[in-house]
Amino acid sequence: MGCCEIPRGLKICLIATAILIATLAVVVLVLSLTILKPKQPKINTKSVTLNYIKWIPFPFHLNVTLGIVVSVDNPNYGSFQFDNSTAYISYRGTAAADAPIEHDTIPARGSHDITMTVVVIVDSLTSNPSFWVDFTTGCLNFTSSATLHGKATVFKILKKKVTTYTTCDLSVYIQEQNVASVCKSNVKY
Repeated sequence: MGCCEIPRGLKICLIATAILIATLAVVVLVLSLTILKPKQPKINTKSVTLNYIKWIPFPFHLNVTLGIVVSVDNPNYGSFQFDNSTAYISYRGTAAADAPIEHDTIPARGSHDITMTVVVIVDSLTSNPSFWVDFTTGCLNFTSSATLHGKATVFKILKKKVTTYTTCDLSVYIQEQNVASVCKSNVKY
């Protein structure tokens, strides 16, 4: 046996270790590209209720209180914990209201409801040229947006910063005193 030869037992051990490491690398790669790959949360507006509406024609005053319940379905194998945030409501680009969103955790492959109450004092929006046209048709269109910053945790080991962006189009029907909404969301990892 020469000075540079590796004993047969050590060769077998090195080959077995290399095969094991390669197999683990392939398994981790497959898992990260399939099961553990981050997926978009599904954000649906469960309900938007018109809790209160006060309309005084002279002098003009309109106050609308909305109760919003948003359901967030987390399809990932990791939980999502987000910090305190704020939802903003605007009317055709003009700020109309905001509502706090308290920090919380959405469990892995679970669903969670976020409830908020928003008071919109419409008086300040009357300077918008579209307001009176919308008001006379009986429908005021608002846009709500919220950004949640947090972290996704998989198996309590892997942690990754995540930001979700949600935008909802809200139509408040004054005569019927109800609200319709459509929401979209995306996630940045």
